[in-house]
Amino acid sequence: RRLISCPRASPQTAWHCCLELFSVATRLPEEFRLTAPDARRLLEEEILARFSVFDLPPVGRASLFAEAVTDGVAGGRIYDAEIGAVAVAAGARILVTGNRRHFVPLLRRGLRVLTAEELLAELTA
Repeated sequence: RRLISCPRASPQTAWHCCLELFSVATRLPEEFRLTAPDARRLLEEEILARFSVFDLPPVGRASLFAEAVTDGVAGGRIYDAEIGAVAVAAGARILVTGNRRHFVPLLRRGLRVLTAEELLAELTA
């Protein structure tokens, strides 16, 4: 077993991702579902205590929709576009996701889009 050091002192996430984690964790099938207090504790102890959490600044909100139109984003994909916009606004260099194709427009903005497996491979190489 090998310890992997992260190149950033603090990983980053979007506020929207915190809300989504709470939403999904508390509505999973009963055998996997967390109670609201357990989901809150998970978020407080594992995310809020360890991650820098960012939100889209008000100045970037109108451009989010303009870019979504340009990129052909519609429906629920607007949430991925918002997460990408938050990453760019926060100065992130890498966005880690299981849905790489939803974040392809970020490539032209200089943000690398990797799966968790790809990031792990880079960190352990």
